[in-house]
Amino acid sequence: MKDKIILTALVMVAVAVFALSAGFSDAAEQKVCCEKTVNSLLCQEVGESQCAAGSKKSPTACASTDFCRLGTCYDSIEGTCIDNTPKIACNAAGGVWNKTSPPQCSLGCCILGDQAAFVSLVRCKRLSGLSGLQTNYRKDVTDEVQCVNLVRNQDKGACVYESEFVKTCKFTTRAECSGGVNGTSLKGQFFKDKLCSAEELGTNCAPTSKTTCVSGKDEVYFIDSCGNPANIFDASKAPAYDSQKKIRNLGGIKDYWTNAKRKEQSCNPSALSGNAESSTCGNCNYLAGSYCRASNKRTGPENICADLNCKSIGKKHGESWCASADKGISDSNGKKPVGSRYFKNICVNGEVIVEACDDFRQQECIQDAIQTSAGPFSQAACKVNRWRDCIAQDNEPDCLNSDKRDCTWNPGLSAGNSTNGACLPLVSPGLKFWEGEEARAACSLGNAACVVQFEKGLFGGKECKSGCECLKSDWVSDRQNICMALGDCGPGINWIGERGYKQGFSVTEEKKSD
Repeated sequence: MKDKIILTALVMVAVAVFALSAGFSDAAEQKVCCEKTVNSLLCQEVGESQCAAGSKKSPTACASTDFCRLGTCYDSIEGTCIDNTPKIACNAAGGVWNKTSPPQCSLGCCILGDQAAFVSLVRCKRLSGLSGLQTNYRKDVTDEVQCVNLVRNQDKGACVYESEFVKTCKFTTRAECSGGVNGTSLKGQFFKDKLCSAEELGTNCAPTSKTTCVSGKDEVYFIDSCGNPANIFDASKAPAYDSQKKIRNLGGIKDYWTNAKRKEQSCNPSALSGNAESSTCGNCNYLAGSYCRASNKRTGPENICADLNCKSIGKKHGESWCASADKGISDSNGKKPVGSRYFKNICVNGEVIVEACDDFRQQECIQDAIQTSAGPFSQAACKVNRWRDCIAQDNEPDCLNSDKRDCTWNPGLSAGNSTNGACLPLVSPGLKFWEGEEARAACSLGNAACVVQFEKGLFGGKECKSGCECLKSDWVSDRQNICMALGDCGPGINWIGERGYKQGFSVTEEKKSD
């Protein structure tokens, strides 16, 4: 927002110079408020000849006109507010102009990790999204200094203090260091981004080769002799000891035990495996499928980046995929068997978690994959099966309207109100067939009668005149498929692959003579 204000100020200075030069060139020319000048400047008091063709103009000061009145311009996308902006300039930029500052321009403290900005709520959401962070907005903070101090107090570093006549240290925040260490009245001297093991601090905290997991962090960390977390574990940065179990000269690793290092400054920061199961690097990455946990290995560090992926089935941590209780069984028409149900599987912390979609196939599982630098990453979800009004649709466009229903159009068939095609559920629902009435009502929608008329010849024999399509062998199979698409109707199989002991439908023939 500050950048935009500065830019506006520079433009106004340039305009002022132009206005003066124009006045000197033709002092006798009447000044007007010009909506747009020939040089594309907006809302300037210049000679009338300097106005662009077709632009509004008024022989008064611009502040007195409606089209150049100053106010606040609000950008609803970026969340920025610029004061003293002409109405026409705001509208041209796609902003919303107000005479006074609107409620959307109220400012608060937007916390962005280790930084802060005193901006509007919409601007905070925008900045948080660009940074990949959750929105953390404090309305109770009323000025920029207070906002900056909120983050400044969260700075971390070495807090050096004296306890029982010993100069010691705690790696903590600036706020705790100045407010009282470990909940006591002890106040220390704060050194931002310094480790307690830094030699120049002169404390009793020394490097060690021990490791720990830190709450809220993915990685494995070294700890010093005072129990403070140091930098991310890197076997090449572990201190070496002499025969007296004293640390030798730190040499090339001194800086690693002096200054706090960021994740990207530590070992193997871009490893696609997140350094899973590594005994030399603790730079874990939860999104890559690794997290700090106690090691069950006899040698190596006490903690490692545990592998969270489901290696036995080739799935990554966080991946989800579809499954069903029918074990892949279906009939020759691909219809889901009676009793089948959709499930979503998720790989979490090395284990497969099963989540059931709604029973009776009232939900179906859908699956897709996104491409990542480590390859495809599958994602699945349970989706509502919108099948109920399929049979009521009598035309293809309405049947295939995926915004409203999940159906398939079958040309050449007749069902429900349609004679030129059948609109049937894309995924046939399950039915409580043992309760009778509901299942019977649903399956009865598949009932059909076909009248075939014959004409007898003078010398015997007969010829089909109408309804002849019902005599074809596929008429019965078509009706059977319609029946099964409506639910658990017709000659189905169960979820273990066994066919029902009844046929599931019947065909009767009645002969009538005129």
